[in-house]
Amino acid sequence: MTPKSAALLALIGALLLTILMALDFVRTFSGFLGDVVPLMSLLRSLVYLLASLSITVFFFAFNKAQSR
Repeated sequence: MTPKSAALLALIGALLLTILMALDFVRTFSGFLGDVVPLMSLLRSLVYLLASLSITVFFFAFNKAQSR
């Protein structure tokens, strides 16, 4: 496996994870608005979303750097 294909595979996995974290954040946020979910769960979901988004951006930049 070349670094280019490994970076693409990691980017696809990170993108799928980010989509799942975004959906979980929306679900948690709507639960927070309905007074069903506590604030700490909302903050945890936000941290997970930001972490997965930063990993996705890193793999995107790494994938672009491999094409040179």
